[in-house]
Amino acid sequence: MPAGATAFSGDALYAALCARRFVIAGPCVLESRELALEVAFAVKEAAEQAGLLAVFKSSCDKANRTSLKSFRGPGLKRGLEWLRAVREASGLPVTTDVHETCEVEETAESVDILQIPAFLCRQTSLLLAAGKSGRIVNVKKGQFLAPQDMQQVHAKILSTGNGKILFTERGSSFGYNNLVVDMRSFRLMAGAGVPLVMDATHSAQLPGGLGESSGGDREMVPLLARAAAAAGADGVFLECHPDPDRALCDGPNSLILSDLPKLLRQLSVIWSAI
Repeated sequence: MPAGATAFSGDALYAALCARRFVIAGPCVLESRELALEVAFAVKEAAEQAGLLAVFKSSCDKANRTSLKSFRGPGLKRGLEWLRAVREASGLPVTTDVHETCEVEETAESVDILQIPAFLCRQTSLLLAAGKSGRIVNVKKGQFLAPQDMQQVHAKILSTGNGKILFTERGSSFGYNNLVVDMRSFRLMAGAGVPLVMDATHSAQLPGGLGESSGGDREMVPLLARAAAAAGADGVFLECHPDPDRALCDGPNSLILSDLPKLLRQLSVIWSAI
């Protein structure tokens, strides 16, 4: 495989995401080049064993943090370098999030999918910039947004002439420091005709639950992922780490990397059954 190449690119990758079940997985934030490569190869192997398409995800710069003290990552320039290294070494497509319009062009040159964070899902200028990049755009549904309201998000991106769009469910705010997932969301978002993803790890998060950082319950991750697969999700989003208790970001709700193969096999069985 040529340097920097993936098994799919551009329109072919989106067609594959529309046709196959898939997993988007990786550590919440880029901690080191070595960790990124370790996780990427583990994700690739687990997905291949389960017969799923895999995309590697990790953040260069986590702008939405509970505290000023929270680890944000290596920054855009170094983070994109690491993602290119992962892409070249593993052959996996890669994705990361963008928070401002000024980040879109540079990021789009290095990744296959641009991720729009949940809190920014209604930011029109950001959605339009992402759409104009020509890359696949994965929009996480805001914790404050009704599933059917994602139709307006869809219309904004479509207005750029880019129809390569994913929607990701990541739970809805329920009181303070808590999220719930309404599995009807997948049926309600299905009208847009785009692949639907379940973010099973962020849906197990307790936002701000630890005071200066978010808490979570990773034991709920497999349950949410399996339920979503049965409810209509086409793919799952899983943040995973070899040692989540030592992860620099979102450890409490991250899946233990060694548990990934078992969960993906279970999801594959559920998808095959339906």
